[in-house]
Amino acid sequence: MLSITKWVFRLFVGVCVCCIMAVGVLYMFASRSLPDYDADVALSGITAPVEIVRDNANVPHIVGSNDKDVFFGLGYAHAQDRLWQLITMRRTVQGRLSEVFGPETLPIDRVLRRLDLYTLATQSVSVQTRETLAALEAYSAGINARLSQINADALGRGAPELFLFSNQIAPWQPADSIALIKLMALQGTTHLEQEVLRARTSLVLSNERMLDLLPDTPGKGLADLPSFAEVMPQGSTRVYAASTPKPQHPLSPFRPRDLAGASNAWAAAPSRSATGGSLLASDPHLAFSSPSIWYLARLELASGGIIGGTIPGIPLVLMGRSAALGWGLTASYADDQDLVFEQLNPDDPTQYRTPNGFAQFRTRDSIINVKDAPSETLTLRWTENGPVLPPEHYNLGTLMRDGYVAALNWTALSPKDTSMSAGMALMMAKSVQGAADAAQTFIAPSQNLMLADSNGVGMVTIGALPARDARHQTKGRLPSPGWVAQNRWQGILPPEASPRILTPEGGIIGNTNNKVTDAAFPNHVSFTYGDTQRITRWARLMQSRQVHTRDSFIEAQLDTISVTARTILPLIGANLWFTGPPAPAGTPERQRQRALTLLADWNGEMNEHLPEPLIYSAWVKALQTRLIRDELGPLHTEFTHVEPIFLERVYRDIDGAAAWCDVVQSAPLETCEDMARLALDDAIIWINERYGTALESLRWGDVHQATHDHPVLGETPILRHVVNIRQSTSGGDNTLMRGRTSGDPADPFHNVHGAGYRGVYDFADPDSSVFIISTGQSGHPLSRHYDDLGVLWRRGEYIPMSLNLDLARAGATGVTRLLPR
Repeated sequence: MLSITKWVFRLFVGVCVCCIMAVGVLYMFASRSLPDYDADVALSGITAPVEIVRDNANVPHIVGSNDKDVFFGLGYAHAQDRLWQLITMRRTVQGRLSEVFGPETLPIDRVLRRLDLYTLATQSVSVQTRETLAALEAYSAGINARLSQINADALGRGAPELFLFSNQIAPWQPADSIALIKLMALQGTTHLEQEVLRARTSLVLSNERMLDLLPDTPGKGLADLPSFAEVMPQGSTRVYAASTPKPQHPLSPFRPRDLAGASNAWAAAPSRSATGGSLLASDPHLAFSSPSIWYLARLELASGGIIGGTIPGIPLVLMGRSAALGWGLTASYADDQDLVFEQLNPDDPTQYRTPNGFAQFRTRDSIINVKDAPSETLTLRWTENGPVLPPEHYNLGTLMRDGYVAALNWTALSPKDTSMSAGMALMMAKSVQGAADAAQTFIAPSQNLMLADSNGVGMVTIGALPARDARHQTKGRLPSPGWVAQNRWQGILPPEASPRILTPEGGIIGNTNNKVTDAAFPNHVSFTYGDTQRITRWARLMQSRQVHTRDSFIEAQLDTISVTARTILPLIGANLWFTGPPAPAGTPERQRQRALTLLADWNGEMNEHLPEPLIYSAWVKALQTRLIRDELGPLHTEFTHVEPIFLERVYRDIDGAAAWCDVVQSAPLETCEDMARLALDDAIIWINERYGTALESLRWGDVHQATHDHPVLGETPILRHVVNIRQSTSGGDNTLMRGRTSGDPADPFHNVHGAGYRGVYDFADPDSSVFIISTGQSGHPLSRHYDDLGVLWRRGEYIPMSLNLDLARAGATGVTRLLPR
């Protein structure tokens, strides 16, 4: 017996030693790819030495003798810190993820190949300005120089992920950077899915009820539209089909409509600034990931220093400031996509119907190589309207009829995309007017460009806006027949047709993805915008004081008051507050009374330490589900987030919207009070089952965790605890400090989408300007800079945004000197 015990002990010790050695070996290999920020490196591709000074937050300050060398340095720095992110984003837009990840990413690759964004980017290289092309070539050379150094010096393949996915890395090219701008356009647009959802909804609801659930953004505009069934000719179709799963792979760029691009930006002219200098605040909202999509950098160009947020793979400071100008971006929600149905020639399926008869599809075969599986050959088809999409994309198949295919018209599908050159010119601009003029050639994604210089502020909507015929059958809000001439785009609107305000009368201008113009169709920009709630809170904060400071702008960025909660709670709880005698302890009625008591004393602050935000969020989510599931059937699962305008219409009974409260299938006539009470009980049961019955002890932050997850390793056992960054956060779907919830049934209130970058610029004292990103500069999990800025971000803190190189040197963590070989 003693002998057996000894051998078991020896075996246990042996296993432990082997595990420790394995971990040690893995750490040794992984740590080889950690960059050395304090080194001299001889490289080909530069004409004179380049310095990359890393300040104490690991922000690179790049100084060279000419602009080409500075862009070379930016490419090198991006590849040092974010190589895996660079090549993964490039594979995504190329439709080549399956070469690395196998069949699980095939649905993504199929659609990307059909959109053909990479080919269009390659064609767009020739239309860039000479200066932009030189910058793209130098930036590419910087990335490639880092790749050569990794290979020559055996630096652990440059990123730890590349030990697990060891495919060859192709050299970076200028077209790759242009393609990534198109990828950002794809991630930020919502109108394709919106059109499909509106069409599917129109098949099961009356026009009046559909406009309750999917209303136009309030304001002047069209109040009626045909149903999809009226627009499309009759034929066999799958009408009321159950929802099919959307691509859920973390690398998918096809964001659900509720998780597409969003943002805040506002500016104050000197007349509204306490210090006499213009102010600008900007915080773009994108899906959270680890590392963040944003990377902070400073470039010392011939035109002067520029500092702000970049995206690895793109040699632009997309938002930031120079000594003379500050700029930020918000998603404009411009309707830049139209889905059309093309009718096939019944005698020849290689042809489709046009206003002038049948025409041939443009076709090309494309081979997708798949890891551990046979390759797949796609036949890509294009019509005069755009690429043909597969029926599974965004549930298009639920609308398809025999003899038809769906094609997409989209401004980003331009082979002459000058967005990169526009961005380069914007960085060199010296004034609000100069920046507005420089950005006119921007194509996609459409954005609201917020501007500030020492004298004033302004905002202009940039990006191509389609010119539609005023007689368009659906006005771009539903799929339409592609063979009808009036449904076809008439080109692109001139830049002067876009909204532009360069001298705001009140001295303050801002955008929270809200409606920007009351212009009638077809100059309307969009029928649907990304916000109708945050803008109300923003306007109140801006007008609550005569003059603003950098700190008041920061307070607004971090504001967590939900106007939505303040509006909806009094409506849905109007007949429930403090009614009836006290209920016995432990009964559902007692729990309901406790919840209502908490909410009655709440001011709508979505603070992470409070229980009320969770009770409120669970209640309105359960309420919307009860209101819509009987009318929509399986389609109700597509509405994953609360629609505030819908609830307000129902509980104010606007245009008879209170009819939603009656359950169609039941004999009794349910009232809105009944539905509110039942939904609150639903919410309490859900909370009790998941978090316990002590309502007062709940914390919104425990549920509303910011999920900065690694898109590839984030679900891998053990590794996920190393690569994922989870943080308790305040805010919510409709607060200025926006923390968009997932809507996923498993964890519906996880914070998955928000301000990965925040910046506030003060032109009275430019070096007091500040910024922050949500994770860290490094994409390497073993780096101390992997999550160090995320700690500050979670607390609402910032780091300095200074163009003073001496300050950067004083606190430098390292200086990399790139020397000409």
